[in-house]
Amino acid sequence: MKASDLFVKCLEEEGIEYIFGVPGEENADFMMSLEASDKIQFILTRHEQGAAFMAEVYGRLTGNPAACLGTLGPGATNLITGVADSNMDRSPMLVLTGQGASTRLHKESHQIMDVVAMFEPVTKWSHTVLHPDSIPEMVRKAVRLARTEKPGACHIELPEDVAKMETDSDPMVPFRFRRPVADDKIVDQAFEQIMNAKRPIILAGNGCIRKRASKQLRIFCEKTGIGVISTFMAKGCVDMDADYCLYTIGLQAKDVVACALDSADLVIALGYDMVEYHPYLWNKNKDKNIIHADFLPTEIDEHYHPEKEIVGDLAHTLWMMCERVDKVGGLKFDLQQQAATRRDMKEELEKYKDDDTEGTIRPQKVLWDVRQVMGADDIVLSDVGAHKMWIARHYQCHVPNTCLIPNGFCSMGFAFPGAIGASMIHGDRRILAICGDAGFMMNVQEMETAKRLKSNIVAMVWEDHSYGLIAWKQTNEFGHHTDLSFGNPDWQQLAGAFGWQGHRVENSRDLVDTLETAFKEPGPSLIVIPIDYRENMLLTQRLGEIACPI
Repeated sequence: MKASDLFVKCLEEEGIEYIFGVPGEENADFMMSLEASDKIQFILTRHEQGAAFMAEVYGRLTGNPAACLGTLGPGATNLITGVADSNMDRSPMLVLTGQGASTRLHKESHQIMDVVAMFEPVTKWSHTVLHPDSIPEMVRKAVRLARTEKPGACHIELPEDVAKMETDSDPMVPFRFRRPVADDKIVDQAFEQIMNAKRPIILAGNGCIRKRASKQLRIFCEKTGIGVISTFMAKGCVDMDADYCLYTIGLQAKDVVACALDSADLVIALGYDMVEYHPYLWNKNKDKNIIHADFLPTEIDEHYHPEKEIVGDLAHTLWMMCERVDKVGGLKFDLQQQAATRRDMKEELEKYKDDDTEGTIRPQKVLWDVRQVMGADDIVLSDVGAHKMWIARHYQCHVPNTCLIPNGFCSMGFAFPGAIGASMIHGDRRILAICGDAGFMMNVQEMETAKRLKSNIVAMVWEDHSYGLIAWKQTNEFGHHTDLSFGNPDWQQLAGAFGWQGHRVENSRDLVDTLETAFKEPGPSLIVIPIDYRENMLLTQRLGEIACPI
């Protein structure tokens, strides 16, 4: 068979369901081979960046990679932002790019650039197919590495002349391996540390949203009562209604939740990933007593220097801890501080639930109403901007992977195309992308893709005519901000031009009904809200005056 046929058969063997992308001339043989597949669906997008975000969300929601595809040169460079986002947010992904003939890669030639070298810093592995017989090993390696903790992106480049070559190789059959588990001795030592603590706290990171890890974490918390503070990407690892859920941490300023961390005499960091929330923000004096438990050893950092590292499958580590709790007949801790922290933060979340305003709507009210409309398994995707900070603080979850926030690489433009990807996996759930007006316009062309695919999604735009987060941060530091304002389209006309339903909500009392209407409409719907970002500086002022509860 042709090398391109073999490539597709290898992807089928790996269980790849979707490839999102924009093909070019150098992908022609691969696309012809893909067209013959009855197992893999190609989703044509309107920009390669949108394709990468769709594939990223597929990986985050399933734990298995989808692929994104671009041609050589500009197609490949358009992919790279979404690829970097997937890699740093620990989402498995395959990146497939075409390339000119291998006979001209060594010299100046039309559209030729070193794509593999470009992808190396933002992937776990990047390589060119130099011979068709290498394809089975390369696909097997790429998928295995993409899935292995910490998950991420892997890139394979297929030159157009190699794609046409004949081969008699066969796909490799994938065999899954079990992750290694922690040693009993180190678990015993860490457990003794926990038993000797008076006010332990759990700092849960991205690793805790793996399905088995979340289940074991909840069991451990039920047995011990130890409170859980989640990073942005660990939302839902414990139920928001559980007494031991202390909500989310990650703002660059001290928040109510930080009080529980401050008073803790032991921080149990589970699946913690410092790309999200750097330890100098919560361990400035480098004096915290820390246990690190994760799939991999920790990154070296002077503010994160744990005495004990439990390295191995996180779910199994938590199961081992639960076994030890049962063996000693339970543990007793001073939980007063964490109870006070939960009480005060809960008051913050509920403060504006009955707010009734016209003209603009407070972020807190929007997110309270969104939470009432969304079911436990429904999915909110946050873009990047000031709204991300409000979503991280005020939108809490019942189960993992129901609020997707890009917080490793933090790329704008993620949420809307990501919602299209989410709808292909969970078409029976409500899926809401919350975007700033800047972030939504970065991938606005995918409105056509959503309409063509009949995606049942709702995109909510918070309109402030500005790069709001940058304005917020500049004002915090300098007392004012540079000119960050811009104009917007007529949103109703924009929605109509793409065949979407369109809504504008200027009264907070109308938001719930409008959301319900939008979710009941077939196909994609757009909701635009004039947002009251005066609340940004009011929050900054309030955080600066926090006195920890006792």
